[in-house]
Amino acid sequence: MGLEGIGAKVLRKEDRRFITGRGRYVDDMVVPGMKYAAFVRSPHAHATIRGIDMAEASAMPGVIGILTGEQLQGDGIGNLICGWAVSSKDGTPMKMGAWPALAVGTVRHVGQAIAVVVAETQMQARDAAEAVMVDYDELPAVVSAVEALKDGAPQLHPEAPGNLIFDWELGDKAATDAAFTNAAHVTKLHIVNNRLVPNPMEPRAALGHYDAADDHYTCWTTSQNPHVARLVMSAFYNVAPEHKLRVIAPDVGGGFGSKIYIYPEEIVCLWASKRTGVPVKWTSDRTEAFLTDAHGRDHVTEVEMALDADHKILGLKVDTVANLGAYMSLFSSATPTYLYATLLSGQYDIPAIHANVRTVYTNTVPVDAYRGAGRPEATFVVERTMETAARELGVSPAELRRKNFIRSFPHQTPVIMAYDAGDFDATLDAGMQAADVSGFEARRAEAKSRGKLRGLGMSCYIEACGIAPSKAVGSLGAGVGLWESAEVRVNPVGTIEILTGSHSHGQGHETTFAQLVAERFGLPVDNVQVIHGDTDKVQFGMGTYGSRSGAVGMSAIHKALDKVEAKAKKIAAHLLEADEGDIVIENGEVKVAGTDKKLGWHEVCLGAYTGHNLPDGMEPGLKEGAFYDPTNFTFPAGCYICEVEVDPDTGTTEIIQFVAADDFGRVINPMIVEGQVHGGLAQGIGQALLEGAHYDETGQLVTASYMDYAMPRAWDMPMFDVSTHETLCPGNPLGMKGCGEAGAIGSPPAVINAITDAIGNNDLTMPATPQKVWRAIHHVA
Repeated sequence: MGLEGIGAKVLRKEDRRFITGRGRYVDDMVVPGMKYAAFVRSPHAHATIRGIDMAEASAMPGVIGILTGEQLQGDGIGNLICGWAVSSKDGTPMKMGAWPALAVGTVRHVGQAIAVVVAETQMQARDAAEAVMVDYDELPAVVSAVEALKDGAPQLHPEAPGNLIFDWELGDKAATDAAFTNAAHVTKLHIVNNRLVPNPMEPRAALGHYDAADDHYTCWTTSQNPHVARLVMSAFYNVAPEHKLRVIAPDVGGGFGSKIYIYPEEIVCLWASKRTGVPVKWTSDRTEAFLTDAHGRDHVTEVEMALDADHKILGLKVDTVANLGAYMSLFSSATPTYLYATLLSGQYDIPAIHANVRTVYTNTVPVDAYRGAGRPEATFVVERTMETAARELGVSPAELRRKNFIRSFPHQTPVIMAYDAGDFDATLDAGMQAADVSGFEARRAEAKSRGKLRGLGMSCYIEACGIAPSKAVGSLGAGVGLWESAEVRVNPVGTIEILTGSHSHGQGHETTFAQLVAERFGLPVDNVQVIHGDTDKVQFGMGTYGSRSGAVGMSAIHKALDKVEAKAKKIAAHLLEADEGDIVIENGEVKVAGTDKKLGWHEVCLGAYTGHNLPDGMEPGLKEGAFYDPTNFTFPAGCYICEVEVDPDTGTTEIIQFVAADDFGRVINPMIVEGQVHGGLAQGIGQALLEGAHYDETGQLVTASYMDYAMPRAWDMPMFDVSTHETLCPGNPLGMKGCGEAGAIGSPPAVINAITDAIGNNDLTMPATPQKVWRAIHHVA
């Protein structure tokens, strides 16, 4: 391992600038002549636009220009698209409604952009935007996906009759139906997965700059995948030719999936820069973020689980209605299908599974992937059902799970996924020991003596990360490949630059990626620079989401390091007059094994660039690149156990302890992994207890600020007991699985299972607010 290699708890290099206020975010960027944009947004959830009066606003101080959707379309700027094609079970393609970056004719959710004002200052732009008068003809709205499917519901898009985008299925329906005929017991549940707002610390922002002298565009943006943003804006939205467009994602303050997508604002800022002749910057405020950032979750599900007399699972039926909002976001179609239904087997050997998913348009903000992306929804369905089945059967929830665990690998599930490795007993055992499950009943009795209700809940989750391989996802409708690229540049003095197609927005890549180099060559991590987020500096890459940076991004770096090491050894063998097979590199030195002959790493690197004494036919330099396309998904898994205490008089829930026992494969930096788990747990517990985006019947988002949307605070969280168990992934050279989303995936069902155990009422939806819990305790409708 070494002091800074794989497995070492190295402090994050990037935190030096972050905690001293030296981070460089999009809103920090200043371009000569830069002006500011403010958007005119719809106050209505559904309306036709009868006219736009810009006369008063155009005459206000500082206003440079006001642009509308008609002008944008007139310049040939294309509509936003969904990049993953999913067809209905009858073979008909998904019904994608037109989504212009600035609305033309009709608005379909509160906050949709209609026009943009460019002005000298941000306040002048905002003042003028408020003065733009839009004449609306308000239309009926629908916000519930279930209601939107009913006859007579308001219709959003002519392309989607009945608001149905697609009606999709996965699994063998006949085999599943047959399994249920042999069931000794069937557990049924109605499950709602509440809508969430991502709320990264840094709001979205964009700065568009058109350089007329070079006919070249530059976009600074808060993106998790700048290369894909560049591709989509050039190839599909016609904003600029790809070779004349540079996209830069500098420091990005959190994403959680919401910054994967290309939004109207980036497109409009670039287009407006050319139209007005000035660089144009826009930075979202929090209200805009609530009204425009892609939301997450929002499923309504009916689930049935069939078990035999020995409590073995025979089959699982799932029927889900997924709300995709007013438009189809970039990966919205994949989240409730291939990222959801494919994980419905959980950790269990289930012979037959059938899932049906209907996706629906409503007059709400578009919904897409949010930390976990389909996996939290699947885990909630499976783990709530497992816990409920155990209670109905009168058996231990742990032992019902254990009885049905998969133990032989590789394991082909009935829903596409082929699990390659795992040890579910190990994480269950670790979790139960850490949580002292055997002593719980004594603690419950003690709490009862104080008038409190104690409950224990668990969740055994599995997720699929590092979405791959490209050929497989392409066959399922993905519009892009999901490989990753890397380049390793060794400088003449021996320092190293890692150029990666992955993107860091809080994950600590500048540290963990450098640890790979430290492990390989024995160099200090401070001798390694990690470069990402700039399409002019880094070759095409696929960005960061789906916990892919380690298993996919670092595997690409590993491959490039292999090539660098091989060439360095050839040079060293030539210089030291030794056999190449005897050369070893360690602790910053290149040695001949079994002798005292050696060179400093920097000497070999300098020799590569002077070129004075290289093997015949070898090119000078020491720089290598690689692309890595995984052979399979990775499958992190674990056991989460939550213990709560509920006050029956107020419904207030206190988490007494929370145990997370995870299997992430090989861990590069345990400290960073623990931080990722803590963050995921905070978001998952936030969903379970506090968070929920709520619309009224007219389509107004009534939780559009922190006054109304309850974000978790430090005092809402317990001290977490986190541990890891390593089962190496056989599908990548580093044995990694991914850790960034696990906490958000496994925690919500553990919390709800604990509360329902405490109160003795299984009918409880998220968020389990004190009011909801009190009503459930006292059976108040």
